[in-house]
Amino acid sequence: MTREVLLSIKGFQVIGETKEETGGEEIEVVAPGKYRFQNEKHFVSYEEVIEGSSEKIQNLIKISDDIVEVTKRGFTNVHMVFEKNKRNMSYYDTPFGKFLVSIMAKNIQVIKEQGQISTRVDYSLDINYEHMADCTIEIKINAKNGTPFHLSETAK
Repeated sequence: MTREVLLSIKGFQVIGETKEETGGEEIEVVAPGKYRFQNEKHFVSYEEVIEGSSEKIQNLIKISDDIVEVTKRGFTNVHMVFEKNKRNMSYYDTPFGKFLVSIMAKNIQVIKEQGQISTRVDYSLDINYEHMADCTIEIKINAKNGTPFHLSETAK
């Protein structure tokens, strides 16, 4: 894997019983990032620009075979830990106040291929002790000059 990577993060929340009831669409963010492998973990750092603002968020994603961690610093601050069948709690600090976020990962899948790492996490999200949604996040890390990269189609 090269140091320079292209990162895709796709998320979807199911608030009703099914995806159709939710009426939402998948949200996908694509950004250039920096990759490194250290202590049997994959690290990707990237910068997120807030739409309509000059504020930025510094992000770090840490991936191992059974744990995914996402740390955000800047406009919002949080350290989220996704660990299968374990509830992890953290404060999500936003300009609108702090929220207690609880994450229970139901499934973590990490696929490592030449020039690409694909990760999928299915999890339950609670905010301030109230169930908000069942969610899925997909993270794809592509070597800058490696595996062809395609934006996925949004759910119809």
